[in-house]
Amino acid sequence: MQKRLIIAYILILLLPSLLISFYIFNELNDNYMKDIVKKSENQLEIERINLNNNIETMERAAQLAQSDKEVLYYLERTSEPNASELIEFDTTAVTNILRLQFNNPNIEHIRLFSNNKRINEIWPVILLEKRIQSEPWYKKVNALDGGEWWYFDRKDREPIRPIVSDAKEDRPKLSLLREIEHPAGKHVGIMQVDMLLTNVFPNVFRGSSDEGQSQMFIFDSQGKMFNDPGITLMKDAGLTEADIRAELNSHLAGAQGHYLFTRNKTPFLSNYIYVEKIDAYVLNVVSLKHVFADIDRTRNKIIIAIVILLVILSISTYFLNALILKKLHMLAHFMKKVRQGDFNFDFTIRGGGEVGELAHHFRKMLKKINELIADAVTKQAASKETELRSLKNQIDSHFLYNTLENIKMLAEIENQPVISDALTSLGGMMRYNLRWMSEYVRLKDELGHITNYIAVMNLRFEHMVRLQIDVPPEYLNQELLKMSLQPIVENSVKHGMKMKPSEARSMVISISATLVDQAIVIVIADNGVGMSGGMTEELNRKIAGAESGISAVGEREAAPFEKQAEGSGIGLRNVHQRIQLFYGKEYGLFVESGEGEYTRVRMRIPYFIVSGGLV
Repeated sequence: MQKRLIIAYILILLLPSLLISFYIFNELNDNYMKDIVKKSENQLEIERINLNNNIETMERAAQLAQSDKEVLYYLERTSEPNASELIEFDTTAVTNILRLQFNNPNIEHIRLFSNNKRINEIWPVILLEKRIQSEPWYKKVNALDGGEWWYFDRKDREPIRPIVSDAKEDRPKLSLLREIEHPAGKHVGIMQVDMLLTNVFPNVFRGSSDEGQSQMFIFDSQGKMFNDPGITLMKDAGLTEADIRAELNSHLAGAQGHYLFTRNKTPFLSNYIYVEKIDAYVLNVVSLKHVFADIDRTRNKIIIAIVILLVILSISTYFLNALILKKLHMLAHFMKKVRQGDFNFDFTIRGGGEVGELAHHFRKMLKKINELIADAVTKQAASKETELRSLKNQIDSHFLYNTLENIKMLAEIENQPVISDALTSLGGMMRYNLRWMSEYVRLKDELGHITNYIAVMNLRFEHMVRLQIDVPPEYLNQELLKMSLQPIVENSVKHGMKMKPSEARSMVISISATLVDQAIVIVIADNGVGMSGGMTEELNRKIAGAESGISAVGEREAAPFEKQAEGSGIGLRNVHQRIQLFYGKEYGLFVESGEGEYTRVRMRIPYFIVSGGLV
């Protein structure tokens, strides 16, 4: 047993500890990955903002340069300008374009190319289209019909000079190319606004800030890739441009997202966004090699520490168990006696700890078992007595029914139909009250009970109470709680008839039912003395369970719902609480009243037809 305890101890502690450790580190790994993804997304979002600002700057510069009427007039001239016109144009329109370029330092060039051979070139703004006819974008821009196109170029060539080896040309740039038409449909030139990629994408070409563990890339619509050559992520990880492009193409799913991939046993995270305006993707690739290595190293150290600690605890527990098991054997002996049916003995096992506490509770259990045996005998006798009393009650109720029937027959013999009808109604009420087979009845059963109640009450009030029932036949099988309408009608009779003798009049109690939003609303209204607005509000608060009592309204003569005997509202509150208990908090009672005019109680319950089910 001692060996089994040690094995169980190791299994119970070691396995959960290992599982918890793996779970915690997996959560840590997931959280760390979420942080990296979020950080990468933030970097891309910042780059998107920078890009949108730069695109807006280029578009605004192109629009301002193209909207100059002097420029358009010059580009579409039908005659060669003279010297004074050239000087004036250079000092005004060209200077304005150059000033526009200088006021936006990120813009590298603003150029206007024209196919009009009658104009003169004015470097560096006005040039002829023959200088760009060899560019790969020339034909496409001419076919745009006044539209614009964004073009990525690996070199910033100077069109007015022959192509020579020049360090300044090896700078990638983004060009906004737009065909100039004036009027619409007539080609007069091409607008070119250039911005170096180092200015368009400042974070892509920022240099390495995390020891070369991440790098941003740009892919244009033609599949060309642009990146900062000073960051060595690709070289260190053995990544190629083809690898990055292939992974992007295989994981594209929407305008932005992220994915994991592995190259040369190195895991990478790649976040991307698509910039529709320039038809390009911006990627941020992060190497996860060092991240996973640090997490795995920490996890292994903690697991080793847990194993060593459990070994020490297991050895200590082995010797402690030897002392504990001696007392356990004694306790097991006494338990065998109990299993054999011997409960009349006592024992003592000294010592503290769990075994001592177990022995103490075992003694208490023996005592409790003996007490329960005695209680069981007593309860069995009491149960027999209860059965006899229940049988006697049934006999008494039958005796009462038979007595009422005998009195009814005597009334009929003595030609007293009023008394006979009253006894019939009273008997129906007694059977309805005493035959409590279920909490639920049909609406027509409850209405029948109320009809009997009103018939009995009319003996007291000399037939001054009239009952009107306006319930459609399809609602008569509606389910409701038994004795839920009777307390409301009883309040109407008791309190509605409390009027001065000079104001005495017949009282009409009406009951109607309507379907509202899949619920039955039953309205019980009377034309009695009613209540003031304050008393009605206080009554509704009490029905809903508020702490304040109705007496807070003030003392009034024969105030309705003042005490239980005089109508404290407890009966209505009990009905309200029963409805909410059985149907839910959205159902219940609500009282409306006008002093000296009427009282109206609205009961809202679920629409449930007993014969057809829930509708």
